[in-house]
Amino acid sequence: MGRTVFPERASPVQKRRLGQQLEVSDLGLGCMGMSFFYGATPDPAEMTQLLRAAVDRGVTFFDTAEVYGPFTNEELVGQALAPVRDQVVIATKFGIKHAENGPTPASGVDSRPEQIRRVTEASLRRLRTDYIDLFYQHRVDPDVPIEEVAGTVKELISEGKVKHFGLSEAGATTISRAHSVQPVTALQSEYSLWTRDLEAEVIPTLEKLGIGLVLYSPLGKGYLTGAIDSATSLADDDLRRMLPRFTPEARQANRALIDLLQQIADDKGATPAQIALAWVLAQKPWFVPIPGTTKLHRLEENLGATDVELTIDDVERIEVAAAQVKGARVPEQFKSMLGR
Repeated sequence: MGRTVFPERASPVQKRRLGQQLEVSDLGLGCMGMSFFYGATPDPAEMTQLLRAAVDRGVTFFDTAEVYGPFTNEELVGQALAPVRDQVVIATKFGIKHAENGPTPASGVDSRPEQIRRVTEASLRRLRTDYIDLFYQHRVDPDVPIEEVAGTVKELISEGKVKHFGLSEAGATTISRAHSVQPVTALQSEYSLWTRDLEAEVIPTLEKLGIGLVLYSPLGKGYLTGAIDSATSLADDDLRRMLPRFTPEARQANRALIDLLQQIADDKGATPAQIALAWVLAQKPWFVPIPGTTKLHRLEENLGATDVELTIDDVERIEVAAAQVKGARVPEQFKSMLGR
């Protein structure tokens, strides 16, 4: 069976604005899966080709982090995008400690000023650049006042090493405190039609302060594409195995949502993934999803979502189905790292 071929996009890549000044493509590319999280590591040469193909198709926004690998993802992104550095926006992150060995590189948080500076210099080297476009605190550090974190990044901005300050998985109060010291350009958090806890407090705070929202896992770590069901076998080193929503029971219980997305997609000549992304894009003009992929045809599929229009009836049906989702987003022991 050959791969699906998607038609050429009906419209060129559009731009969205994060914060007051940072302009990016309406869909970015999350690069984590190119070297971490989803089991076997893809071939770096193939991922380099994919990154350059994304640029050729109008993507300007690329997301990585020191902890992805660790280190290898920044190196991959830096090497692949070096020839087009002036055409792209690269976001990376500080603030998570990591071990060199073990099932996961994350081993706590560390946003001490000296650590932020160390990570900055190391990331600049790996990314083969002299500035970071968007520098996120990866997770809130309860031992370092957010004002101190923001002040350190403010210094890095004044030195020309960083262009914009971001937070990841921070709560409304933390965002406001940080923004009072150094304007926050974007918050990055998980958000999709089945993960919506930001809507109560965080999104209203972002709107009030003029801060953009960068959405990771807008396709539910692959589930919302329709390619995963209760019988799907996840590799032993696929970290989705530890997520409550990816137990076979939860995958089966949530199949009704996928069936609805497929039905709406069939009516529009689209795919479930495109419907899920179109739903996110329709929420706010300052929402920028960064779906990740390791396959060119999936990249093309995701970009096609910007040509999909949902009706009020489509949205209402999706809302009803999404409200029935079963399974927690993360295991209980990880909730303390979400910062909210």
